[in-house]
Amino acid sequence: MAITSTPALFISILLSLVLISSAQSCSKYTFPGNQAFNSCIDLPFLQANLHWNYIPSTRTVHIAYRANQTSTGWIAWAINPNGTGMVGSQALVAFHNSNGSLTAYPTPITSYTTSLRPGALSFRVSNISATYADNQMSIFAVLGPLQNGTAVNHVWQAGNSVINDIPSNHATTGPNIQSMGTLNFLSG
Repeated sequence: MAITSTPALFISILLSLVLISSAQSCSKYTFPGNQAFNSCIDLPFLQANLHWNYIPSTRTVHIAYRANQTSTGWIAWAINPNGTGMVGSQALVAFHNSNGSLTAYPTPITSYTTSLRPGALSFRVSNISATYADNQMSIFAVLGPLQNGTAVNHVWQAGNSVINDIPSNHATTGPNIQSMGTLNFLSG
């Protein structure tokens, strides 16, 4: 009996090592185009990372949010300036639209039945763009000036499909409802 379970154990260990090595640490990641970020964090859910440069003199932050995703899915990262969780969040979303090009835009999350359509946020967003390579989607943007200081509540999300150029609902169990936390842009 031990002989038949040994191959299964070996395959499980091998698969775990492959998955761990494919989830590259944020500190070892190099962005194309010589973009460099001084700080980063490996987020605990949805195989995602957040990279940033905070500029104290202007209270702005240049972010790069990157997550594993298929070409048919979508990703989002948000700051919630007035609470925790999804509702009230000021989000950046990215996906491939119906003509195949990658799109990224800001969207406020006003309810649990939001449609993630483009809209103005409660703070300034500039230089928003997105990239997709090697099954990883990234959103880049400059946010601010931030009015509530450097400590923020943030949420991040991913969904499997986009219908009529609007991201579909994400899962409402497991990592998708756990993907939130607090972050200080000065101390990490």
